[in-house]
Amino acid sequence: MTTMLGISLAGRDVLMVGGGPVTARRLQRFLDDGAAVRIVAPALCDEVRTLVDEHGLLWAPRAAEPEDVADAWLVHTATGDAQTDAEIAAVCERTRTLCVNASDGAHGSARLTAETRSGDVLVGVMSDAGVDPRRAGRLRDAIAALLREGRLPLRRHRATAAGRVDLVGGGPGPVDLITVRGRRLLAEADVVVADRLGPTDVIGELDPAVEVIDVGKRPGHHPVPQDEINRLIVEHARAGKRVVRLKGGDPFVYGRGGEEVAACLAAGVPVDVVPGLTSVVSVPQAAGIPVTHRGSAASVHVVNGQAPTTPATVAAIADPAVTTVVLMGVAALPRLVQTALDAGAPAGRPVAIVENGHTPRQRTTRTTLADAVADATAAGVSTPAVIVIGEVTRADLLLPHPELIGETAR
Repeated sequence: MTTMLGISLAGRDVLMVGGGPVTARRLQRFLDDGAAVRIVAPALCDEVRTLVDEHGLLWAPRAAEPEDVADAWLVHTATGDAQTDAEIAAVCERTRTLCVNASDGAHGSARLTAETRSGDVLVGVMSDAGVDPRRAGRLRDAIAALLREGRLPLRRHRATAAGRVDLVGGGPGPVDLITVRGRRLLAEADVVVADRLGPTDVIGELDPAVEVIDVGKRPGHHPVPQDEINRLIVEHARAGKRVVRLKGGDPFVYGRGGEEVAACLAAGVPVDVVPGLTSVVSVPQAAGIPVTHRGSAASVHVVNGQAPTTPATVAAIADPAVTTVVLMGVAALPRLVQTALDAGAPAGRPVAIVENGHTPRQRTTRTTLADAVADATAAGVSTPAVIVIGEVTRADLLLPHPELIGETAR
């Protein structure tokens, strides 16, 4: 019967006997743990020599002797000679020093597990009887995949002294378009402060004990002001909780993520940002519209539709080589169109309005700048929608695909 222990080797003496390929594979692992490694071997392979030089490790170029085991917390022997490794293991047994015998792992007093890590969670896999590294490695890889996908219970159940905030960009909506890191952080969260857009279905997968705070904004209805959102995430983090601020799209693209990061930094709260697929690119893509396309558009101009229409935006709409993408612009469409037309933008400039991108309710209305307001009204266009202005929205740009959902042409 074998008992698994978590042992910290940081700053502790680890003796590696042998300088071949097995030592090369294991050495970096000990260095990553912060161990004080020394090596005894008549010769070193290139990989071990490189690590010795890079880290300034002690190397005795000779065969190992019993005295070398003195003061070691752990010995790893991999000389390639089973008898020599067994002799070192026997010395360790007499001196009560843990030993990994790479020649025959079943006859050492310690074994190395196949490991995977997710944040501060470390999972090790090994066989209880006999040595089967391939099986352990395959099982480790399967567990690692589940950890990356946030499908294992990673949430803490003991309070920690230090909380933190992670701003997670959830992408355009489908759960499988959120990043692997975002899924993992959600699995670790104590509190999730969520918008109404983005991967809201993922909330149903959370541990029932996770506190979910809905701060979603709707046009003309902001029940939780931004200052209050900032206060909430800081307050929960200061209480020692892991907070995920879940947003649609990307936190730094009209998501006010910069303000939330600034609030955390001002309060001394650790904060990080996980990027997400911004709707600037992903929603047009869902409708088969590339925001850049060779021969049609070489640059992209991104606009907040709620802000005043600037000369730069008018110039972008007028330029046939620029794609203008308008977020939060349904209500402002008449003003935007009229300002652009009054400034001389071509009335026939192609326009596409993509509603509810990447959802079963997705619908695309293709029109022109001159007809955009009338066609949007006739189609009953509503939020959320992304407005794309430019030559890339022409229906004949790419071959038509039947999988494009809800396509309408005006």
